[in-house]
Amino acid sequence: MRKVLFLFGQLSDADIAWMARIGERRRLRAEEVLILEGHRSDWIYIVLDGKVAVTIAGIGEVAMLGAGEIFGEMSFVDAMLPSATVSAASDLVLLAVPQREFRDRIDTDPAFGCRFYRALAMFLSDRLRAATRRTPATAPSAPEAANRGELDEFVLDGVSQAGERFDRLVKNLLGAEAR
Repeated sequence: MRKVLFLFGQLSDADIAWMARIGERRRLRAEEVLILEGHRSDWIYIVLDGKVAVTIAGIGEVAMLGAGEIFGEMSFVDAMLPSATVSAASDLVLLAVPQREFRDRIDTDPAFGCRFYRALAMFLSDRLRAATRRTPATAPSAPEAANRGELDEFVLDGVSQAGERFDRLVKNLLGAEAR
């Protein structure tokens, strides 16, 4: 599931326009590193096109993220050093938004902060639920197994609008090269 659906489902059109305006569109080649495990990162990223690999030292690749995925948010939330390395798995286009810009906007616009943190909480919760479903120690009950892949009602309310917002962002930032 594209994590951008959580974020863009909670934010307003004006919020997303602000992110596009203050963020940097970046192009990377395969294997270029965006976040290095254990080293400070000051950005929140949204993948517009391509894929990134998430790896952890001693473990290897733990995730492959594509268009619509967001990363770099964990260090924003808790100010800890990144727990994984994120690198381009293919040629990549992304929107990089400085964390300080988010902090400044949250300080000056509490309503934005509420929307932003709610979206972060929703997709971090979803990420944790997905991770715990994969562990052998957590065999899901029948109702839980039936609910796999279903979206929470709070997410469903904004999914259609979020998808349209993401598509507009990609078209605005990538222009004619957009999918």
